[in-house]
Amino acid sequence: MSPRVFRFGLVVGPRQPAPDWAALARRAEDLGFSTLLVPDGTGALSPFPVLGGAATVTERLRLGTFVLAVPLRPPGLIAWEAASLDRFSGGRFKLGLGAGRPDAARDAEVVGVPFGTAGERVRQVAETVDTVDRLYAEGTFEGRRPPVMIAGGGDRLLSVAAQRADIVAVHADGSERGLGEKLRLVREVAGDRFDALELSVNVFHVGDGEMSPLVRLFGIDPATAQDNRHVSVLNGDTATVIDTLKRRRDEFGVSYVTINAATLETAAPVVEALSGT
Repeated sequence: MSPRVFRFGLVVGPRQPAPDWAALARRAEDLGFSTLLVPDGTGALSPFPVLGGAATVTERLRLGTFVLAVPLRPPGLIAWEAASLDRFSGGRFKLGLGAGRPDAARDAEVVGVPFGTAGERVRQVAETVDTVDRLYAEGTFEGRRPPVMIAGGGDRLLSVAAQRADIVAVHADGSERGLGEKLRLVREVAGDRFDALELSVNVFHVGDGEMSPLVRLFGIDPATAQDNRHVSVLNGDTATVIDTLKRRRDEFGVSYVTINAATLETAAPVVEALSGT
């Protein structure tokens, strides 16, 4: 597989007031991050207004949802919000979609919408992308639709991503073998469009220091994540992390690395060294 250009996204669940949020957005841009990404869930601020705020204090930084839980909003509303933010930001928005974490059922209860079965939610993801495409094609929204990222680990959702997304964020069992198996499925379903897909993994920790509490929060045992044995935990000094990411790009084609803000300081030298290469 030919090498792809490295990009990095900074994932932040915003809770801070506007001045602090603006400062973080500007810092992400200055450090060379490609995208500022905001998760979806009622435990933090809603992604669209805070991303709109980030758009007003940055110039190059792309803005994305990571990822919208599609059961929480009708497809047409997602399309409208996405088109609005994309136009407001001068074309810098990327629409990230997912079927919702298992604990998103509580978010659905808060919002007052049904949280369907896994199969129903996967179908909602496909319907949302199709609705966005249709509304742009009909001229309801001006311009070109924002790039779509779909994140998931199940075979059905990854199949939807392979057929419809521009960016596929792959969740597997954490092992490189598991990542490779999921990407083989994506390749098989995507067919001729596979080489045009951007492939992504999410990282919770970078460096030699004590692992972020997020590692355990997302069900990763730190003891089994040593020596770069888990694709979402990057161990070692900057040179080691860089070598690991380069090798994984060569082997799997993964070039878009999303990094949690909790490990921003140790990730910054890696981002500086690899962005755009």
